[in-house]
Amino acid sequence: MKVYNGEGMLLGRLATRIAKDALLGEEVNVVNCDKMIISGKKVATLNNEKVRRARKGYPLKSAKRIRLSDRYVRRVIRGMLPWDTTRGREAYKRVMCYTSIPAELEGKELITVEDASVKKLPTLKYITVGHLIKHLLGGNEE
Repeated sequence: MKVYNGEGMLLGRLATRIAKDALLGEEVNVVNCDKMIISGKKVATLNNEKVRRARKGYPLKSAKRIRLSDRYVRRVIRGMLPWDTTRGREAYKRVMCYTSIPAELEGKELITVEDASVKKLPTLKYITVGHLIKHLLGGNEE
């Protein structure tokens, strides 16, 4: 079982690594999901997500949008898996995300990926997943 630390990591780069491990048959856990980073201008990222959430037809049958940061990260990882195949669905079941470090994973060694670190960004334009979710809910989370 691999346990990745999401604190200060770029969401997309870490998600590709997690998806690859899950496809290879590893049990993958991700902790500190609300501290993961989405690169880009804060205003543009918020607007893009608001537009995505507003785009729906009949509200009773449309897709439900995620309101928790750990589920948001898990959904991003799902986008990098071949979801149409049985192999992709099995890999998705092996991925679990948490907003903090749960009790059962407390003694485990956390993996930090240097390629996905925020230090790789040339600018300081980014937003955390927790901040994004909080803004979309109108500041109601925590």
